Amino acid sequence: MEKTVADLRKDYSLEGLSETESDLNPFIQFKKWFEQALAAQLPEPNAMTLATATPDGQPSARMVLLKDFDEQGFVLFTNYNSHKGQEIAANPQAALVFWWAELERQVRIVGTVEKISPEQSDSYFEMRPPNSRLGAWASNQSEVIPGREVLEQQLQEFQQKYENQEVPRPPHWGGYRVIPREIEFWQGRPSRLHDRLLYTHLDHSNWKIERLSP
Repeated sequence: MEKTVADLRKDYSLEGLSETESDLNPFIQFKKWFEQALAAQLPEPNAMTLATATPDGQPSARMVLLKDFDEQGFVLFTNYNSHKGQEIAANPQAALVFWWAELERQVRIVGTVEKISPEQSDSYFEMRPPNSRLGAWASNQSEVIPGREVLEQQLQEFQQKYENQEVPRPPHWGGYRVIPREIEFWQGRPSRLHDRLLYTHLDHSNWKIERLSP
């Protein structure tokens, strides 16, 4: 019999997540899980869903890549004029979701968004491959274009413009930091009775940890 979408299911049983085994600092706990995702050689473990919304509450979500994290927050890079950039400018709130299927784990982050400093954006931009730097100039991200040839032509123009030169960072391109007020760690468990630990920011480096029902 052919399976339907409703028939698709998996019982999770790899590990558990307890309060006693989890770090009191959610950033240290995230680092531990992220390093385990790296060690497991998962495909693009830094891939994450970024959800934003307009001021009137219309949500949108897309996959982006995490490029840095520390106790200040989680950093990504994009075109500031893109749809997500415009939504962040109007409503600087966002959510991130990491899904590591092979480890039966999910991390959900909710917080405010701010631009990182121009110096930090410059530093990362200089690390990018030359063609990626040129691509940041060639693409007016999220704008409607008549065809692929527009991108190819613009790329060629910038290749000629910056031939034998360092490619500078476009003023419309740079980094955002999501500063979390909540971080939830989810570990799949049998019978859909998953482990969920929610860290809520109180003040300074203090966080409250609560177990959520699945």
